[in-house]
Amino acid sequence: MSLTADLAKSGARLRGRPREFDVDAALDRAIVVFAERGYQGASIAELKAAMGLASGSLYKAFPDKLAIFLAAFERYKTVRDGVLQAAVGKGKTGRDKVRRLLSYYAEASVGESGRRGCLVVAGATELALLNEEAARTVASALLRNLSFLADLIREGQGDGSISPAIDPEPVARTLLSLGQGLRVLGKTGLQDTDAEAVVETAMRLLD
Repeated sequence: MSLTADLAKSGARLRGRPREFDVDAALDRAIVVFAERGYQGASIAELKAAMGLASGSLYKAFPDKLAIFLAAFERYKTVRDGVLQAAVGKGKTGRDKVRRLLSYYAEASVGESGRRGCLVVAGATELALLNEEAARTVASALLRNLSFLADLIREGQGDGSISPAIDPEPVARTLLSLGQGLRVLGKTGLQDTDAEAVVETAMRLLD
């Protein structure tokens, strides 16, 4: 699933911004710049050009690059979380839902989407070292993902599809680490078969 496809599926709109332009569409284009170049590598000139905004409109909506990034990150997480939960929700058991979640990471890590990269990996973790607000935002997003995974494992234990002997929290943390690691490997041209092999290996942790 490509970033562009994910963004196109979302009808979500951010509130509290000027309406002289389509904020979500502008942020979608900013996400691509940040994902490809990272926070430090993305210049205001590149962002302005990608977002299709004049300087006056840009600075009226976003006072600086950090504000653009934080708004883009909010948009990114809203869209990706919605698409991910929809994909996971098609699973019949907790185990199937975990597989669908890992497969989502794997599919996002190959091809154009994989080479483009993940906003969390490319920009958020970089910025988290420099800015407390960004660090809190990233930590909160990852904590939600961790909690979601742990709940799916518990669901699987409840329906009998996942071993009751495993501890949901550390296993969820391991699976989340694998998912984020796939996004890193995706920047290097990860192959479909390799990504699928990671998913298959990860699923053995649930036995």
